[in-house]
Amino acid sequence: MEGEVLRDDQWETVKPFVPGGRKGKRGPRSDGRRFFDALLWLARSGGRWRDLPERFGPYQTAKRRYYRWIGMGVFDRLFDAVASQPDLEWLAIDATVIRAQAQAAGAPRKKGGPEAQALGRSRGGFGTKLHAVVDALGLPVRFAIGPGQQNDMAPACQLIAGIASGNVMADRAYDADSLHEIILAEGGKPVIPPRRHRKYQHRYDRIAYRQRWAIESFFGKIKQWRRIATRYDKLAANFIGFVKLASIMLWLK
Repeated sequence: MEGEVLRDDQWETVKPFVPGGRKGKRGPRSDGRRFFDALLWLARSGGRWRDLPERFGPYQTAKRRYYRWIGMGVFDRLFDAVASQPDLEWLAIDATVIRAQAQAAGAPRKKGGPEAQALGRSRGGFGTKLHAVVDALGLPVRFAIGPGQQNDMAPACQLIAGIASGNVMADRAYDADSLHEIILAEGGKPVIPPRRHRKYQHRYDRIAYRQRWAIESFFGKIKQWRRIATRYDKLAANFIGFVKLASIMLWLK
């Protein structure tokens, strides 16, 4: 399956950000490439940790190492590196709901409970909302997660702030003065259909708006990774780690 294991050129890009692997008296202390391939297998297949094939080593070791990487911010640094030069001719922003499996529920109170772990109930059921911004090539630039019932606009201003681009496309759910102001302040042009209840129905570039397909294409691609299409992780940090992993692979493709 494409994306299940790293190509040599992809590994060379990833390698500087992989902790450990330095040689000890008995050889390398850990096989970073094998571990990365194990994470790709989990993300692609949606399998449980205990279902990890033996060729990737003990699943307990891989599981502990993944949690360590989350705490160390390894995926954050790697994503920032590979996504450092987006095509900012235009941006598109939108959100999609990720259905959560029953085992994702039950985060302990000391972890903030379901709301703090980006879990909630919407008309689509129990799940998580994934918010994303993509560039003109349809590649992810920024993303955030929230509970399934969260309004699309909730993290929108924060996701767009600080990015100077041309057109910024979104559907009418994002038609808010606060977002318009941020886009204009960054030198961009909002391409957002007006809400029907607005007294002043502003104009927007209908031709440019057709490019909004890129964000829908991104959601379609990232949901091919079964560990993302259905959420199994109790903690938001562990779930978004797989989202970042899949996004990194889209950039490396």
